Amino acid sequence: MTKKKEQMLTRRQALGLTAGAVAGSAALTAPALAEKTATVIEWRMVTSWPKNLPGPGMSAQRICDRINTMSDGAMRVRLFAAGELVPAFEVFDTVSSGTAQMGHSAAMYWAGKMPGSVFFTTVPFGLLPQEHTAWVDQMGGQELWDELYAPFGVKPFMGGNSGPTMAGWYRDPVETLDDLNGRKLRIAGLGGEIMRKHGVTPVSIPSSEMYTSLQTGVVDGVEFLGPWSDSSLGFQKLVKHYYGPGFNKPNGTGEALVNAVALEGLSKDLQAVVAEACRVEADVALAEANAQNAASLKLLQEEHGVVVREFPEEVLAALRVTSAEVLDEYTQDDKAAREIYENYMTAQETLAGWSTLSLGENIAARG
Repeated sequence: MTKKKEQMLTRRQALGLTAGAVAGSAALTAPALAEKTATVIEWRMVTSWPKNLPGPGMSAQRICDRINTMSDGAMRVRLFAAGELVPAFEVFDTVSSGTAQMGHSAAMYWAGKMPGSVFFTTVPFGLLPQEHTAWVDQMGGQELWDELYAPFGVKPFMGGNSGPTMAGWYRDPVETLDDLNGRKLRIAGLGGEIMRKHGVTPVSIPSSEMYTSLQTGVVDGVEFLGPWSDSSLGFQKLVKHYYGPGFNKPNGTGEALVNAVALEGLSKDLQAVVAEACRVEADVALAEANAQNAASLKLLQEEHGVVVREFPEEVLAALRVTSAEVLDEYTQDDKAAREIYENYMTAQETLAGWSTLSLGENIAARG
């Protein structure tokens, strides 16, 4: 094979790899990319996570590493964890302004700026991970996401997935709906608004501060992600009641943000590298989350005495009714949010029958 053909093959490998090949193959290099770039393009990524936090923090780092590798050194993306360059909840504005070219966070954190953003992370009683990917990739979600962020000069990508979450760690059991009344919970997104209607005070706290807030009694409970990420933050040392299902976050899409001007300034090859690095992570992270959550849940129960509880059906039923009310109210006065909500719910209704048959009934059939 000639050297020219070898280079062409390597480029195809770099831009068209499957998730498994990107993660494990040595054939990631793209010499042609480096040849086109006289100097290394230096980017910064800011995140909402502690560095290498199991789940989203690791996704952020892998996206940086993958871009660096797939570009064969033509690009170098340096990661700044939450608080190193900007606070956790300032990631979007930092990318929008161009202070950092990339960010990694969760779209629901921008609800105050764009109410419709919450749908691109998850919504209560909403799409599961596979369904969410189908919506974004195949059913109009990505186009709506792009349109929502375009006025801010930001291009969004799915950049990870922590899977379905748990409902959180509670100091005291929840046996009736009245047991929620008066509690202070760290709970993110629309789940907090649902809980508020049942007497809960939702508190917004970045992940780096949740342990101390629970330890000192600032909150009576915390919800974050699944067993793997949660146990890495040490909640099991403080409380033992671990509730599910995570009705408030049935999906956990991580969001990769790219400054639109910076992205457009790249060659087409490098633009494809950035997009593919994010896409691959959405698959890799979900597989990792499923495996690690299963192992971590077993460890929490067997070695740390954690009691996994389910909300009573009367509690879930009440929360489900309240969820529909909150979603309707939440999107009434914002045209973009309403359009996204209607598209999202159409996708959920379309996917429901197949999901029930292919996932729910197969799991039930296994016994």
